[in-house]
Amino acid sequence: MGRVIAIDGPSGAGKSTLAKMLADRLGFSYLDTGALYRAVALLFLSKGVRPEDDDEGLEEILRRSEVRMDNGRLMLNNKDVSTDIRTPEVGHYSSVFSARKVVRDFLLDVQRQTASVSDIVVEGRDTTTVIFPDAWKKFYMDAPVSGRARRRYLQLRQMGMDVTEEDAEKDVIERDNRDSKRDIAPLMKAGDAVIIDTTDKSIDEVLNCLLGACR
Repeated sequence: MGRVIAIDGPSGAGKSTLAKMLADRLGFSYLDTGALYRAVALLFLSKGVRPEDDDEGLEEILRRSEVRMDNGRLMLNNKDVSTDIRTPEVGHYSSVFSARKVVRDFLLDVQRQTASVSDIVVEGRDTTTVIFPDAWKKFYMDAPVSGRARRRYLQLRQMGMDVTEEDAEKDVIERDNRDSKRDIAPLMKAGDAVIIDTTDKSIDEVLNCLLGACR
């Protein structure tokens, strides 16, 4: 297995942006685990799956499907869905379905397989505690709800989404509750992770913190 830099933290803390930049600076591959869960949510929505459906139905759909990364593109059954997954609806259901064990088991091998062939920077909710508990470097990025909601709002507006800041804040709070209170692999800080509060820090300042810890 290659070297793994794992970054966890709540929604909107800036993990994706910083993970991509860190991977680029270090020459590592980048793995967005959140995108994988979004792909599964998109798959389920296209099949008419509901959150209350049983695991057997979900497992049957997953058994006949493939999710993978291909040169930075997210492929779902050989179709590039990198843009399709970036909607509020898919984001909502990715958080809902990520609490299901059958989904997490399906994506566990996908994530670990990526690390078996290259050095990677990976970010998500349980990368430091469940997916890569023996990661070379571990970080936990955090920020207050208000700052994370603002970041989420600007991201969605840049994508052309018609949302309000109140909508973004509500979404962030709901995700926090689901991610931290779920029975399977809840969001938590690994005991050996470096804690980075991104409040009032520029992207470059946070990146330098990450690089410093890696060096």
